[in-house]
Order: sequence, then structure tokens, then C-alpha cells
Amino acid sequence: MSEAAPAPRRPRLLNTPNVLSLSRVAITPLLIWLLLYPGKVASAVAAVAFIIACVSDWLDGYLARKQGLVTNLGKFLDPLADKILVLSALIMLCAMAREPRVPAWIVAVIASREVAVTGLRAIARDEGIVLGAETLGKAKMTFEIVALVPLLLHYRYLDVDFHAAGMVFLWVALGLALWSGATYHIRLARLLRNRDVTALRAQGDGATVSSGARQ
Repeated sequence: MSEAAPAPRRPRLLNTPNVLSLSRVAITPLLIWLLLYPGKVASAVAAVAFIIACVSDWLDGYLARKQGLVTNLGKFLDPLADKILVLSALIMLCAMAREPRVPAWIVAVIASREVAVTGLRAIARDEGIVLGAETLGKAKMTFEIVALVPLLLHYRYLDVDFHAAGMVFLWVALGLALWSGATYHIRLARLLRNRDVTALRAQGDGATVSSGARQ
């Protein structure tokens, strides 16, 4: 009599990718503290801290896929850590005393988009629909990261206006945020409509079969 095969081991919740995600959350208070000081040194250290956090973002995804350490906690922590880090940096950049500052309305629009998409995903999950990340959303996050590094540096180095360069990328990120946010709404509406149409057709087919059987 053959022995039953052992059940596959589930990855530990606090595995290396999840710890790396938590490290991005831990870096956020340091980033906020550094941005309380408008000098060149603090700005440069803040930019380096942000780059380290971005490298950890890439590394945790790579390790999770390569080592089979994907967990539901990781799926929740990874995007949450990204949003906390990016939005905290943007809010501080529009609140700092140094000039020029990131326009507060841009940060408000981007933050509102994040809240709206998170709400849409919660609604979709309750309806049994998986609303995964799209290419536009990933591109938006990429441009936000590319924008934040020069925006954190802020000052001129080697005659390069880093604030102006960062704002160019941030404007692109804003456009992608609005575009991808609208795409998520349209996508969910279509999925719900198609599901409802399929359910109505199934009910209609069932009623037709039942009526035929009675005849």
C-alpha cells in the first residue's frame, strides 16, 4: 500500500520577501524625518534611502518568484508598502518649506486615484472578481519612482535642475494615474455587466428547459 504524498509546505509568512516589504514601511519614517530638513545633505540622504527602498521592492519580487515564496500576506504587503513610501514622500515634498515645491493638487489627485483603485479592488474581490494590476498601473508607479529621486535631490548638481527634471516625470505619472484609474473603473464595469448578462441568459435557458419539460 503506497504512502500518501506529503502535502507541499506553505511558505512562512515572515519570509525574506515579506521582511523586505516591511523594511520599506520602516524606511518611510526615516524618509519623513530627513525631509523635515531642507538642506542639500538631508535631501541627498533622503534620495539614497528612497533608492535603497526601491531596490528592496525589486528584490522582494524577484526572491518571491524565484524561491516560490509567494504568500497572500506578501501580495497585500508589497503594494501597500509601495503606496505608503511613495505617497509619504510626495506629501512631504509638497509640504516642505523649500521652493519650488511639488503642487499639492497633483499629490491629492494621485492619492485619490490610489484610494479609488484600492476600493475598486475590494469591491471586485467581494464580487468574486480578480482585478489584477495592469500595464498602465505599473508604468504609473515606474514614473513616480523615477520622478521622486530627482525631486528628493531637489537642488542643482553639475548645473542640472533636479526639481525641474523630476516634475517632468511627475507630470507623466499624473497622466498615467488618471488614465489607469479610468481604465480600472471601465474594466470592472464591463466585467460586472458581462457576468450579469451571463447570469440572466443562464436563468432564461433554465426557464426554457423547465417549460419544455412540463409540455
